[in-house]
Parts: sequence; C-alpha cells; structure tokens
Amino acid sequence: MNRKNRFSIYSAGCLLVALILISQACKKGLDYKNEDAIVPDNVWTDPNMINTYLNDIYGAQMPGWPINGADSDEGLNADGHNLGEYQRGIVTVENTHMDLKYEYVDRINYFLDKMATVPNTVVAEELNRQYVAEAKFWRSWVYWNMVKQVGGVPLILHVQDPSDIAGLFVARNKTSECVAQIIKDLDEAIAALPAVYTNTDKDYGRITKIAAMAFKGRVLLWYASPLFNPSNDQARWQAAYDANKAAKDAGIAAGYGLFENFRNIWYQERNKEVIMVNQYFYPSHPIDLTNLKAGTYNENQPYLPMLLGFPKRDGSPMQLDVSRLSDPAYNSQFLKDFYLNRDPRFYATVYFGGVPYVWPDQNAATYRKGETYWCMYRYISGNATERASYKSVLVTDFDRSGIPGFVGFYDRKGLDTTVVDENSWKGQTDWPEIRFAEVLMNYGECANELGKSSEALDVLRQIRQRAGITPGAGGSYGITAATKTEIQQAIRGERFVEFAFEGKRAGDLRRWKRYDLLNTMGTRPSVYVVLKPDQKVAGNELIYNDTTRAKFYAAYITSLDGDANYKFNFNLNHWFSALNPGQISQSQNKLLQNNEWGGSFDPLQ
Repeated sequence: MNRKNRFSIYSAGCLLVALILISQACKKGLDYKNEDAIVPDNVWTDPNMINTYLNDIYGAQMPGWPINGADSDEGLNADGHNLGEYQRGIVTVENTHMDLKYEYVDRINYFLDKMATVPNTVVAEELNRQYVAEAKFWRSWVYWNMVKQVGGVPLILHVQDPSDIAGLFVARNKTSECVAQIIKDLDEAIAALPAVYTNTDKDYGRITKIAAMAFKGRVLLWYASPLFNPSNDQARWQAAYDANKAAKDAGIAAGYGLFENFRNIWYQERNKEVIMVNQYFYPSHPIDLTNLKAGTYNENQPYLPMLLGFPKRDGSPMQLDVSRLSDPAYNSQFLKDFYLNRDPRFYATVYFGGVPYVWPDQNAATYRKGETYWCMYRYISGNATERASYKSVLVTDFDRSGIPGFVGFYDRKGLDTTVVDENSWKGQTDWPEIRFAEVLMNYGECANELGKSSEALDVLRQIRQRAGITPGAGGSYGITAATKTEIQQAIRGERFVEFAFEGKRAGDLRRWKRYDLLNTMGTRPSVYVVLKPDQKVAGNELIYNDTTRAKFYAAYITSLDGDANYKFNFNLNHWFSALNPGQISQSQNKLLQNNEWGGSFDPLQ
C-alpha cells in the first residue's frame, strides 16, 4: 500500500501547539504588524491549522504497541526478577498513586470552545460537526483512562478562567457522573461521525462511528464488571450488552468483521477487522520493537500460563501433569502435542526454538535467517527444577553471542521481520487498538452475564472457527461449556489467547477482580525444552521432526526468577490507585483520597 497517503497525525501537530501559545513580536515600530507570525487567534481562521490542532490530539492520545506482558501472567522480561512492588503486594500511597493529568482535557476543551465560534466560511458546518465529534471521542478517552484507575475525577468541560483562582480548584465528581459524561460524549460522537470515511487515503485512521461505538461498549463492559459493579447490577450488564451488540451490528453493516487469517491481521493492513488503528510508517512514524526480538532484550517472553493457554488443534485444553514428566512416554507425547497439535494462534503468537530464525541476519550474534534457532537448554548441574541448573544450547553448542533469553519462548505477534538489526527501529507494523474480535468478545461476555448462553457460545465458535481450530463433532470447536459459570470461564480463557500481548490481560484480571489467580500461581513457572546429554542438533534440523524432537525432553521449572520467595502476591484489598498526595495538597484539599487509601472518596458511587 502507499504509506505516503496515510492520514498523518504525527508531523506538525506538536509543533503547532507550541506555536499557538507563543506569539512572536518582531517590530520595526509600535504600529508594525508581523504578518508572518503565528498568532493564537489566527489558528481559528485557517482550516489547515485547525485540522493540525486536532491531529496533535490524535498524536498524543492514540495508543501504540503495548509491551506489558510482565504485568500479568502473559510474559517475563529479560532475565526475570523484575516484578513490580504492586504485583508483590508491597503497596503504599507513595508507590501506587496516580497523577491526574489534565493537559489534554484542557487542550480538547479549548478546541471545542473555539470550534463553536468558527464560521462555516472557514470550516464547513458538516466538517465542523465531524471535528467536534472526534474531539469529544478523545475527551471521553482521556477521562476514561483516569476513571478506570482511580474512580471519579473532576469533570471540567470548558476552558477555565485563570483569573478565577477559586474556580480552578474543582472537587471530584462521582464515578457514575463521570461515566455518564463519557457516554454522553461518545453518543454525540456516534451521532455525528461516519461509519466509514469516503476518502480512505486521506482519512483512514480517523475515529469513526464504529470506533466510538466499540469504545462505548468497552467502557460499559468495564463499568458492569465486578471492579465497578460488585453487586452485579444486571442493569449495567444490559447497558453494556446493548452497546456492544449495537457496535457489532453497525460494524457488520459497515463492512467490518473477523479477518479470515489471524496471523495476517497485523500484516495485511486496512483489513476488515481493524476498527481503531495507530498507523506506523517510516520515516514519519516508525515503531521500534527491538526489545521483543529473539536474541535481543527479550521482553514479553511467554511462560507456562500463556504456553498452555492455547488449546490443541481440536480446541481441547493443552494440559501438563508435572508429576508425569518423569515418564518418558508421557514426556514425549506432551512435546509432540505442544509443537504439532496446537491452535494456529499459538504459532502466530509464540516464537520458539527448533524452527528457522525469521528475522534478517543478526551480525552481532551471527544468527542467520532461515537457520534453525536452538533456544533450548542443556542441563548442567544442580536441582532440575531450578533455572540456574541449565544453559542455553545457543551458548553451549553454538557459541552464539547475544542474549538468548531465560524462557526459550518469545513474543511473535505482529512483529516486523523484514528489518535488519541496524534498522530495527524502522518497523512499520500498524497497531490495531480496537479490532472486531474485541467487539465480538465484549458482546459475548455481556450476553452470558444476562443468561443469553446461545449468543455467548456462538461468539466463542466464531472466534475459534476463524482461528483455524477444527470444528469437531457437532461443530463445537472443542467448547464443552454449558452453564453460565462454565461459559464465563471459557470466555475468559479465550480472551487470554485471542488478545495475547495486546495489552488487555492485566486489565481483564483487574476488572474481574481475579488477581487471586496470579497469587495462587505464586512464582512464575515454565517448561524448559532440554537437549538430552548424549545428543546434538544441527543448524538445519526442525523440532517438528519426530527424530529431532526425540533428542529433547520437557523439564518443569518452578521459578523463572530463581527465587521461591519472589512471586505474585497482590493485595486484594486495593483495586483502585491512590491519588497523588501532592496533587491533593495542591488542590487545597478539594481532591479527596480514595477510601481504599484512608480517604473518604468512594470510587464505586
């Protein structure tokens, strides 16, 4: 595709905001008017500058590739031993507080107030409505990103008067009031935005009606979930169901849907699954995913929960009985199923040893594209369940430099495998912040909570059918869930693998209030695939081959961090962040601290 024609939100926007705040005055005399200076009020007489101002909001708020698998049970970064204090249950106001950031609320309010004064001779009425709708979407986005962390925040909807000192200090609104305003902004955006822009070269990437509807569904799903809805108010689930079903139906009518090839969602751009997207392209807006590349800094290394989360090809669970790994027959069958009999999403999401190196030659480490990458292990000595007892085959047998990692598995999803090492920061893989699968899964989750099991199960079947799981008897795709509770668990498990490394897992566990799952796991375990003492492998062998695979066995590692006391231990009494005490003080105590942290503000009201 022609990347030059993309809707660009990253070139001039940030510069513009600085310029409109600084009025230059290079005067020859007191009556000299500098026609070349950028005067703030002149922005609103120039349609191009108005558009650039809006683009700056996009550039600042559009989310990019998340690398946060280590926040939950998705992945491990580098050599481990890097769990945050919050994850280990070391919680204080000082290490868990969140700053309320109003910079872009202020900028958006300024834009909205000014657009109300712009005549249609400068910006046509229809385009003005579109711009206002886009800005209201982003205001709802900024507010929601604060509300979901701390609960209610001060609602400021117009530019404040700096001369009214007392009026600058605003108390927190209730969470329910904030959600109502967020939904109001989104409803107004939905009413004014097109489902699809007619000029796709110029406007692809702008917020559409479908994106606003999908985000509304996401917000209401969170608001209906246990985090905000401990009493399980069914009215909230009904509102979330209605919003997500409307987004699904409108999306289908506009041409959106599940893209046929899961792996290529990230490689065939502008496909029908992408609803909201951050477009990466070199040189204006490249993405650097070096830290995810095998043999570099190895962030998001998937370990046992993620490795077993993907089912088998027929949809049945991929299970591991650690007590039976000592049985050679069981161990061999486990490895066969693990590598050969998996949900196709596993291969699109996880890169593992024993297959060709997919990136261009890496000079520093002499890894060669197409050569088998043996990021497996050899047992050296010591306790067989401890990480320290093993070394990478890349080091012991191939004398390779670089950083082989500490799990033997890597994040593969969406990575640009075309750029060489020295150009790794020039990646161009787009980030789909909202894709149709999320809309579908959100709708299915809400349906199940309302007892609409047939709708929820149909969603699971659609997701698995697209994934490439075999239909099986009766077209069940391996789904055995029947009760509401069973379907709920099936949906949660499906979200884990469908959205692996897409920045959703930690948030899902929080909104479900299920950090106990991580606490029960405790340490971060995994399996090492170990080369038997009397065996060697060549640079052209593949783990898919039975003879080659017979040279290995699976070993259970109890803690990838190498410390039995270093583990998940979330404090289950703290679900919302504290407000920064410094901001409370600066607000002249208008801001109240959350009740979880000794204050009087209830984020559930």
